[in-house]
Amino acid sequence: MKECPRQEVNLAKCNCTYEPCERKGICCECLHYHRANGELPACYFSPEVERTYNRSIAQFIKSRK
Repeated sequence: MKECPRQEVNLAKCNCTYEPCERKGICCECLHYHRANGELPACYFSPEVERTYNRSIAQFIKSRK
């Protein structure tokens, strides 16, 4: 995976709690990964919903109602 010059800045704003994630702070990689799996990244969810690791679009819509 390519290094990101903004990784440290991005990490300060990243709310992903999945610890073995190799994409933390590399937003473009995170977005591509989750979209390829029909999901959204952690930053789209509240902290409570993010901790469920359900990153589906349906969960996003449900959490916004």
